[in-house]
Amino acid sequence: MDRSWETPGIPEDVQADGAIPTTPSAKIGLGFFLAVVTSMFSLFTVAYIMRMEYADWQSLPDPGLLWLNTIMLILSSVAMHRAKRAALRGEVRGVRTGLIISGVLSFAFLAGQLLAWRHLNAAGYFIANNPANAFFYVITGLHGLHLLGGLWVWGKTITKVGRGLEVRDLSLSVELCTTYWHYLLLVWLVLFGLLLST
Repeated sequence: MDRSWETPGIPEDVQADGAIPTTPSAKIGLGFFLAVVTSMFSLFTVAYIMRMEYADWQSLPDPGLLWLNTIMLILSSVAMHRAKRAALRGEVRGVRTGLIISGVLSFAFLAGQLLAWRHLNAAGYFIANNPANAFFYVITGLHGLHLLGGLWVWGKTITKVGRGLEVRDLSLSVELCTTYWHYLLLVWLVLFGLLLST
């Protein structure tokens, strides 16, 4: 007559010291945040596809710079993944190197996006000219804002590394940054594919 709601956990959930492992609240928070962001970008994608059907849609040329920016974001995500692996191995130097490379490439990606905007503006593709232009600026701008938010957390993490915290105290921050970077890369690849297909 075991009452499951009174039992702290099934035996395989209990660690050797009797404690029940829990998922850190930061991981749960990130999961909820990514679910909301996914919904937002999904709605923009659906709106983009539906709006393309109207006669006033005039596709703008895809700046070649977007290819270089995409490569930088991929390399940034790889560097962040290397930082996570270094954290799991307890290598502070590897964590620092991975974070710095990832941050530099992320800032380069954002600078490249702004440069692509300037090239389009110089060619006369303004946001108010037609819906395709507006969608391009809004979608790439939103993605850039989310990357800026990630860089704020990255800055807090790199500060912890600079203060000399133990790797075990950094591993959760590095893991969350890595998850976020991989997510933003996936979102960008979907958005970039959408922009290329029109």
